[in-house]
Amino acid sequence: RHAVCIFYLVLRALDTIEDDMTISLDVKVPMLHEFHSYLYQPEWKYMESKEKDRQVLEDFPTISMEFRNLSKVYQDVISDICHKMGVGMAEFLEKKVDSQHEWDKYCHYVAGLVGIGLSRLFSASELEDPIVGQDTELANSMGLFLQKTNIIRDYLEDQLEGREFWPREVWSRYAKKLSDLAKPENIDMAVQCLNELITNALHHVPDVLTYLSRLKNQSVFNFCAIPQVMAIATLAACYNNKQVFSGVVKIRKGQAVTLMMDATNIQAVKAIMYQYVEEIYQKIPSTDPSSNKTQQVITSIRAMSLPSSPMASRHHYSPIYLSCAMLLAALSWQYLSTISKATEEYVQAGEN
Repeated sequence: RHAVCIFYLVLRALDTIEDDMTISLDVKVPMLHEFHSYLYQPEWKYMESKEKDRQVLEDFPTISMEFRNLSKVYQDVISDICHKMGVGMAEFLEKKVDSQHEWDKYCHYVAGLVGIGLSRLFSASELEDPIVGQDTELANSMGLFLQKTNIIRDYLEDQLEGREFWPREVWSRYAKKLSDLAKPENIDMAVQCLNELITNALHHVPDVLTYLSRLKNQSVFNFCAIPQVMAIATLAACYNNKQVFSGVVKIRKGQAVTLMMDATNIQAVKAIMYQYVEEIYQKIPSTDPSSNKTQQVITSIRAMSLPSSPMASRHHYSPIYLSCAMLLAALSWQYLSTISKATEEYVQAGEN
């Protein structure tokens, strides 16, 4: 718990430096590269930030002291991820996301590394087997699936705030400018672009299921599984949906609560994934350019997630346990969403 808490606060401080547009690039880039070293400098703090979360920089000596009080195995993980993320932030300060490969790379820096770091912490704590922390490809996919879902869903919000995260390689096949997708006359092409990106994101689901199937600790499972089922439900709501380009598409609160209560074991999660990919499958337009690819990836997900038992997990636990599980779920979703949101201005920084 303490390691995850400090991990979050350290990354929040790093994000706050990256987000602060009042810091010049010649100052910001070295700070991002060297930030991991500040963890071992008891007096280091930064008092010049104008960001709303500047307290984590002004009070950084408190955070770094707690960091140094952690076991060395936790310190090593947090410092390493912080170093890699800082380098990645600096890289994307001055360039846009063009190719699908760069999209994956950007999402790796801002979310995949969080998944890798958390996985290494789970293993270091011995709550999970070593393989959970060692298999970085699966842990990376956990982060990419969440990050891509947020980027896809938040098209309009990002456009209104001058941010662009959809990869040019994809959207340029449907419009001259990414902003053109929001124009009513372009809605058909916009939805086709949306469907292609959702299909891209769905390719991470098999990795997600494999990752979750390895988890043994109930709290770790809840922490990891609930954001993933929220993401698949969000993609199902967004698929072939024109409203993505005119407003915010969200899953209902009651739906979210049901997902939190049900996603407590791997069979339940597989059943949830199956349910939502079937929902997507039923909405695939025959004329959609990505229809074959969408059908293929759903077929592979089906093969891994065929329900073998009814989702009765909620009846296996006491009301007190469920309350704790739902609180953990809410916190974990908020944690990953906040990390994602806070890092969604990386590319915008480069544009400015």
